Amino acid sequence: MAQATVEELRGLTTADGTPLRRALHRAERRAKLRAFLLVAPLLAFLSVTFIYPIAQMLWRSVHDATVSELLPNTGAALRDWEDRSQLPPESVFAAFAGDLEQSAADRTIGQVATRVNFEEGGLRSTFTRTARRIDDAEGVTSWRDWFLEQNEDWGKLGTWAVIERLSHPISAMQYVAALDRQYTVEGEIVRAPEERRIYVPIFMRTLWMSLLVTGLTLLLGYPIAYLLATLPLRTSNLLMIMVLLPFWTSLLVRTTSWIVILGTEGVLNDVLVWLGILSEAGRVQLIYNQTGTVIAMTQILLPFMVLPLYSVMKTISPSYMRAAMSLGAPRFLAFWRVYAPNTLPGVGAGALLVFILSIGYYITPALVGGRTGQMISNFIAFHMQSSLNWGLAAALGGILLAGVLLLYALYNRLVGVEKLSLG
Repeated sequence: MAQATVEELRGLTTADGTPLRRALHRAERRAKLRAFLLVAPLLAFLSVTFIYPIAQMLWRSVHDATVSELLPNTGAALRDWEDRSQLPPESVFAAFAGDLEQSAADRTIGQVATRVNFEEGGLRSTFTRTARRIDDAEGVTSWRDWFLEQNEDWGKLGTWAVIERLSHPISAMQYVAALDRQYTVEGEIVRAPEERRIYVPIFMRTLWMSLLVTGLTLLLGYPIAYLLATLPLRTSNLLMIMVLLPFWTSLLVRTTSWIVILGTEGVLNDVLVWLGILSEAGRVQLIYNQTGTVIAMTQILLPFMVLPLYSVMKTISPSYMRAAMSLGAPRFLAFWRVYAPNTLPGVGAGALLVFILSIGYYITPALVGGRTGQMISNFIAFHMQSSLNWGLAAALGGILLAGVLLLYALYNRLVGVEKLSLG
């Protein structure tokens, strides 16, 4: 009977004679197409402003064709350099001489020198000086001897190892440097000397400060959100205005105001000295260090914790607490066992929001962080704006992105993103 019913349905048609199944498929396709066209502008906007820049950043972190394009013959000749315990053969020096002369004529030697100097400091001047002298080299019988006469750097195995690695347009060199590692002449990856280990400690500092700011905003924001959710409407509205007031003030102004408040000659130290808590000579250094960064970031990011908590707390019925206390539970126990678990979705949303914002924060650490309060975002900005080592900046950004995604996946595994709630 069921089979007959299916056959009957297959035979149904619309008023114009079109089979019903085909008409339904057409309607579904039109609905999907309409939905896609509605979200297409948003997808295009996200692709241009979000996905494409991230893809470009990740590509730049592994791709650098400066040396391979400007010293093509040298790179090809260095691929035959097998014995890394000795200098390259004469053919490599001859190929390098031709590439160097051409690069000097094209005025691109500065690009090569800058790129090589990022990997081995001091080689920029070696490249530029040798390029200026190569035009005067006539009747050279041994380019190897000629280069060794120009500068002692050409007699170092490390110099040629760097050129050989840079002759590959795609490599993980930037990520190796971003993880405080370096290559040996033989191509092995080892830890960098202690005085050159910069970025791993900065990543650890960034993670620690972000977790600390997240914890402090939760500690301060939870009671504020509870008051907002339980006070009478008129009072809670006034308190909400005070919470939202920082959003109406420039971030730069708010950060600069903390310099005035926390400085050694600032408002806070003056008050403590006036109260006799501190002596004039014992003023506390609260700015241009980690302390100043944490204080300023906690105040700036506090609303991002309060709002998700408030939106969830507002949906919790007061009858839950009353029911628990009517059954004999003390007020604190009723709060801890009944009310607090219902606020966990807001806690998770606020903590995740504050942590992601703080781990990539830039302006506040730049202004009040000093030497010990800088975060990884400040070093990324330095390489983008000052040193112009965009590849290393992209690698640092890629590691930061991977770390955030890893922590997000861990959070989803342990807690579950589906439990997040904004009310």
